[in-house]
Amino acid sequence: MGPDKNLLDRWRTTELLLLGGSAGSFKLLFQMVKLLPDDLDKTVIIVIHRKRNFFSEIAKLFAENTRISLREIEDKDVLKKNTIYIAPANYHTLIEKGGYFSLDVSEAVWYSKPSIDVTFESAAEVYHDRCMAILLSGANQDGADGMLKLRRHGAVTIAQHPEDAEMDEMPTAAINNGGARYILRTDEIFKLLHTQ
Repeated sequence: MGPDKNLLDRWRTTELLLLGGSAGSFKLLFQMVKLLPDDLDKTVIIVIHRKRNFFSEIAKLFAENTRISLREIEDKDVLKKNTIYIAPANYHTLIEKGGYFSLDVSEAVWYSKPSIDVTFESAAEVYHDRCMAILLSGANQDGADGMLKLRRHGAVTIAQHPEDAEMDEMPTAAINNGGARYILRTDEIFKLLHTQ
C-alpha cells in the first residue's frame, strides 16, 4: 500500500524536504537521493550525525548517483530549489527568515552536532506548512522534538516505521511524542519521493 492521497498532494506542494537520520540511515538516504527527479522544484536538507570526513565520502557517492546539485552547507548560503544540502559536522545548521543558512557552534544536542532538532525547529519557524520532514533510523531521540514543533506549525511529518529502521529509537521517539503525523514503511517513503 502506498501513501494516501492527502500526503501525495502535500508532497507536490512542499517547498522544503528535511531528511534526518543517524545510525543505520546512510544507505537509506543514498537510495532516497537517487530517487529524486531533476525537476524536483524543492530544496532538500539532509541532517545526519557524522564525523568530519563524512562529506567527502557522501559527496563522491551521492554526486555520482543524484540528478540534482549536492553541496555541503556553508554559513550564509542561500537556500535554492533543486539542490540537496548536507549539514556540516561540528556545527548546528539553522534556517533563517531571510532564506539562508546560519551555522552555530553552540553545545551538542543529544551528543550530536549537527543536531536534527535544531535544524527542524528552525525550519518550522520559517517554512510552516510548506515543509515536509522525514525522520529515519537512529540510536537516540534527536529529531523528535523538532518533528513535534514542525507538526504544530503545519508541516508534514513522517517517521520511518520502527520495524523497518535499523535502529528504531529515533523514529519511535517521534511517534511517542506525537511529532510524527505519518508512519511509513521504507517502500512507502520511496513511492512518495518518486511521485511527481
